[in-house]
Amino acid sequence: MPDTQLASLLQTAAMREAASAVLEESDARTGDIQWDDVSDAVSSSQWGRLISAGVLTSTDTGFVVADPDELAAELAAHTDAESTEHTDAPAIESASWTIYDKAAAVGAIGLFAGYWNSSIQTTIASVDNQLLAPVMNLLPFHIVVLVLAVTTGVYSTYLQSRLMDHETLQAYKDRMAALKERREAAKERGDDEALERIQSEQMDAAGDQLGLFKLQFRPMVWIMLLTIPVFLWLRWEVRGGHLGASEHGMVVPLAGHVAWQHALLGPMATWIVWYFVCSMASRQFLQKTFNIQAST
Repeated sequence: MPDTQLASLLQTAAMREAASAVLEESDARTGDIQWDDVSDAVSSSQWGRLISAGVLTSTDTGFVVADPDELAAELAAHTDAESTEHTDAPAIESASWTIYDKAAAVGAIGLFAGYWNSSIQTTIASVDNQLLAPVMNLLPFHIVVLVLAVTTGVYSTYLQSRLMDHETLQAYKDRMAALKERREAAKERGDDEALERIQSEQMDAAGDQLGLFKLQFRPMVWIMLLTIPVFLWLRWEVRGGHLGASEHGMVVPLAGHVAWQHALLGPMATWIVWYFVCSMASRQFLQKTFNIQAST
């Protein structure tokens, strides 16, 4: 089989273990081998993958390793990687927060208090109103909400793309996927010793959860720092009775004309639903258009 195909097959530790067991059994026997000969170390699905990939070829009485020397050489090349994967892997480290990130987090928490404290909300909304009042005089409220939602969607997507450490996030996903695959293979072949070892590695990997949370939350604090004031201003406009006399609501498909403060989707008011629809649509458009990777 081609070297690239064999290398791809042996990317995971579970398949390297299976291939190594098959090669060892083949070397120990003078005749062909069957799956029953290695079923304690190789699952049925792994056996099938070795056959479909051409590592094993069929004969009249069983199977043989197509090219033992090539397989042995490829397994030897993966020895270091396999050793690393079977020992306690080091915690995945992400970039630490800067003093600016921490300041942004404190600021976001302070702004968040505006949802419960009317004084804070009024102060923030009054400052925003100095910039947004001229826009309200030019455009109807539903268009203002659309513009603000698209604007927040644009900078949210940009900040998430720039501040998210996608390489570290992918490394964590790959590590957990590899552990899951090895666990399933060990369960299928009934290898209790391997299951205990993998469970220990999974417990060690759980220590990465805090780092993963910090990794994902870093762009969020910057997004909240810019988004919360906008949302508080919209809330202040609608609930505080600051909309113009002509701003009664909007026409919604199936629901008809709905007032801005009335519940439209569960307990969510019309203006909140309209804002989130516009924001999510703009973010999806930007991510698809510019192939921006979103976080998970």
